Amino acid sequence: MHIAGINKNTLLDYPGKVAATVFTGGCNLRCLFCQNSSLVDGLIPEIKEEDVIAFLEKRRSVLSGVCISGGEPTLQPDLAGFIDKIRSLGYDVKLDTNGTMPDILRKLADEKLVNYIALDIKTGRKKYRELCNVDVDLESINESVELLLNGNFPDYEFRTTVVAEYFDKEDATDIGKWLAGGRRYFLQNFVDTNTSFVGRGVLHGQTKEEIESYADILRKTISEVSLRGID
Repeated sequence: MHIAGINKNTLLDYPGKVAATVFTGGCNLRCLFCQNSSLVDGLIPEIKEEDVIAFLEKRRSVLSGVCISGGEPTLQPDLAGFIDKIRSLGYDVKLDTNGTMPDILRKLADEKLVNYIALDIKTGRKKYRELCNVDVDLESINESVELLLNGNFPDYEFRTTVVAEYFDKEDATDIGKWLAGGRRYFLQNFVDTNTSFVGRGVLHGQTKEEIESYADILRKTISEVSLRGID
């Protein structure tokens, strides 16, 4: 496991749990709005896996969950074994993923290793490749979407970071059709920082009212649609 960082205590990353978040290095997308761009190339010095496990063992009386994020965790060849070690300590595990590796997700589902999946939906399908800045395989992402919709994991959410230049009502309508029957979907606003690939001032967030209008569209086909981190 290439572990590039750890947030030792969070109430935000794993719904309903006091958790730690482990960040893996490396990603196969180059999303223009990425807020963790320093992790994407996997060049950040590694934290030893045994040190992370030792920390989690000491914190069992305080923490109840571990979120594995990135980067893109499903690129890690030792992911299943790492999760198994975490679960052996009594933790529930949440996995954040871009959905590009459905075979890995299927393996994790078959082995019942993950309690909660958060799958990033970048935008409507027509704009996906442009926003991801690579020739992303939408069929693979759709396979991952279907794994969630078909109940292969105990709990899940879809989520989108709303970037004004890459999200409008047409995209919301498309996503509503794509994820029809989904359990839970979150919209979160893009925050302009120097950590994105394009730098400050190029991309923009939207108003709460605009994002609420997208939520209204999505609620027609998805059970629970909420705004996250938007006042």
